[in-house]
Amino acid sequence: MEKTDVRDEVLQQLACLLQDWIPTDARLAIALNGHYINCVPDFDDDKWVDGQPILEGSIAAKVMKHMKKTEVMIDSTLSATPSYGVGYPIEINGEQAALVVILPQEDEQKSAQSVPLRLLTGKLDDEWYPVPIEQITHIESYQKKTFFYTEDGQFSISSTLKELDKRLPEIFLRIHRSYIVNTARILRISRDFSSNLVVTLVDGTELPVSQSYVNDVKCVLGF
Repeated sequence: MEKTDVRDEVLQQLACLLQDWIPTDARLAIALNGHYINCVPDFDDDKWVDGQPILEGSIAAKVMKHMKKTEVMIDSTLSATPSYGVGYPIEINGEQAALVVILPQEDEQKSAQSVPLRLLTGKLDDEWYPVPIEQITHIESYQKKTFFYTEDGQFSISSTLKELDKRLPEIFLRIHRSYIVNTARILRISRDFSSNLVVTLVDGTELPVSQSYVNDVKCVLGF
């Protein structure tokens, strides 16, 4: 079997597999050697068709340059309409390639929920306060309620720790099922009388690190 036939067979198998997990109206393409070599389904967009060169700044170009997963909220180099795209580095017959998936509009809106938060709006008494994320020292879950803390006090919020953990910027670290901390506000890390890790924040607050998160804490904080 010739190399071209093998490649086409690999692409066909890949397309069939992807149909099991991507939306039926999603679009996908394979980029190899500077061109798109396979697009499913075919559509009227002269920027993304079989044989068309990979444009600078596109998802495929970024994946090929860095060889890592790349996500783009709106990529006008690939489509005339706003869309959410994900690119994955793959290998075809020993050659580096990129798999690009363009999701439909509703998936783009869902993906907006993964954009890192820039502020949290908390309730104090009967008023709501938008607080820049960098001012928050830590976030706590207590008796099925969620609170975040700043130097000005404690604020309640409707989101759960699980929801917040997905959208907080990387500076925040989950250390316990009940706590997420702002690593920029950590003063020191020590051990208690049972040799369990304890995080002390700059305001003097001490928070325990549960065993399930010890490795994550050590990896992120580098000790």
